[in-house]
Amino acid sequence: MSLWVDKYRPNSLAKLSLHADVTGKLTALARSDELPHLLFYGPPGAGKKTRVMALLREIFGAGVEKVKLEPREFKPNPSKKIEITMVGSNYHIECNPSDVGNNDRFVIQEVIKEIAQHSSLSGNAQGATANTRSFKVVVLTEVDKLTKQAQAGLRRTMEKYSGNCRIIMICNSPSKVIDPVRSRCLGIRIPSPTESALTELLVGTARKENVTCPPELAHRIGVSCDRNIRRALLMLEASRVQQGGGNQLSADAPVQLPDWEIYISKIAREIMSEQSPTKLTQVRDMLYELLTNCIPPEVIMSTLVRELTKSTDDTLKHEIAHWAAYYEHRLQQGSKDIFHLEAFVAKFMAVYKKWSVELFADMGDDFM
Repeated sequence: MSLWVDKYRPNSLAKLSLHADVTGKLTALARSDELPHLLFYGPPGAGKKTRVMALLREIFGAGVEKVKLEPREFKPNPSKKIEITMVGSNYHIECNPSDVGNNDRFVIQEVIKEIAQHSSLSGNAQGATANTRSFKVVVLTEVDKLTKQAQAGLRRTMEKYSGNCRIIMICNSPSKVIDPVRSRCLGIRIPSPTESALTELLVGTARKENVTCPPELAHRIGVSCDRNIRRALLMLEASRVQQGGGNQLSADAPVQLPDWEIYISKIAREIMSEQSPTKLTQVRDMLYELLTNCIPPEVIMSTLVRELTKSTDDTLKHEIAHWAAYYEHRLQQGSKDIFHLEAFVAKFMAVYKKWSVELFADMGDDFM
């Protein structure tokens, strides 16, 4: 029994209900004689991967859905071995080179070189005038997490093998992709859905399961998940389970947040309650707990900043945002995530402590 988020994932461009203008452009691309390198970017859960797979299905037909896992092993030198798992069909291959850390440059070059040496099988694009595709597609996810060396190598590889290979890249932030790579791709932005569109999507998905979801509940779920479609569908299905699995959901039912998000809210309350070395040590242990449970450090940072700014004065929010951006950048450059997360917490404590002391001093002067 599959989850709703997988069961109702659109598998063709015609079934996409959000962002009709983007869908129209992708349809035109699929039917054109030439496909450029593409860069899909937008916030998490906006539907980038879904649109990429729908585009490939439009170009090559249903064969792209016949995928299999391919564990691969690369040897940069006789004493070193790199292992990575890829997903592929006869027409495309998908991988996340950032999984291998600083060895991502070698994986990118080897994968694209190998793919380019074998032409794709002829595929039929539904409704296309030119239905023969002599190239294969390499889908690279989380491109914004690649090292600068890997991105520079990707640029050269894109130029060398552009005749037999097309690159489709997916990322959240295009600003972390170097300009030479971006300039060689057609950028396609996939924005988050509007709250009204997401509400309509949740109500429609529930209806497919013969479940009545009040628009009020769907709207609250959409707001709580920050307009993330994937999280919204998971939260909707979880809400049904919490209400006994019936076919009628309550409009005033509580929206259950993920455990890790509740835990980060607890960390934020601990930080606000006391600013001291003892409390910093306690918070460090809580951050370790999140990291050991595979919560990405970028997600921890962004969620923690959001929770902290909810309880701080408006005069502090600019400075907090500045230091959050500073340590988030260091987080991307460094190798020990806990160092930078803890450094941000220590900086926040120092800033908040200083503001509190000055506030009480001013209040004391007013009473004198």
